[in-house]
Amino acid sequence: MKKLLWVGGMAATLFSCSVQNTSRDLVNATVWMQNAGEYKALTLQAYQLAELRLKDILQNDHTALPKAIVLDIDETVLDNSPYQAWQIKNNKEYNQKDWNAWTSLAKAEPLAGAVNFLKFAQENGVEIFYVSNRMEEEREATLKNLQDKNFPFANNEHLILKTTTSSKTERRAQLQKNYNIVLFFGDNLSDFSDVYYHNNEGKSSREKVMEDAQLFGKKYIVLPNPMYGDWETSMYKKNKNKKISNEQVKLNSLKPF
Repeated sequence: MKKLLWVGGMAATLFSCSVQNTSRDLVNATVWMQNAGEYKALTLQAYQLAELRLKDILQNDHTALPKAIVLDIDETVLDNSPYQAWQIKNNKEYNQKDWNAWTSLAKAEPLAGAVNFLKFAQENGVEIFYVSNRMEEEREATLKNLQDKNFPFANNEHLILKTTTSSKTERRAQLQKNYNIVLFFGDNLSDFSDVYYHNNEGKSSREKVMEDAQLFGKKYIVLPNPMYGDWETSMYKKNKNKKISNEQVKLNSLKPF
């Protein structure tokens, strides 16, 4: 019996170590998003400042095209931290099948401030488009989730999902033919433009952001997401041959005093 208990205890310890070693960053990020008042404060701040910005636009922008807002969905209007928590608890890495199982539940909660702001936009004649890299197979559940949480313009016409590429450039361009897009919202710089990670002329995303400093808070509204994003995957591209671990890649990127 003691041997069985020892084996069971070792298995539990090894599993715990595995989760800690493979998902340490994700644990910290997810715990922060699910528990920190600062996270709620940041999303409220983003959307309340966006309302002030939109009021200014409505008063001063008299362009002929109808006004519209474009938003990403995941970690921009809907909180998917329960999926990340499930990954951690089950020692799983991201895969499309498990992600679809989560989105099919249509239970993601709105980010604090999102619904109130978007209802304000709707009441003031601004159209809303949700431009997401979710797959077409997720459309029905995504619409149900948005509708159940009282998001305005939650219909097929205003939900634009991934087609052949994760780049949103073409989808944004199509909308801009008929609308004056006055605000963009996202948790990832690629939600605003491909120049930050893909067509960046060899510059870092930080350098490109500083070149466009005047756009942030004025036309681009960024929501915090430490769990995942192009900021992380772009670091690993320099390690294509997997000569070192991703953890070491991140450690190598640190700049101490």
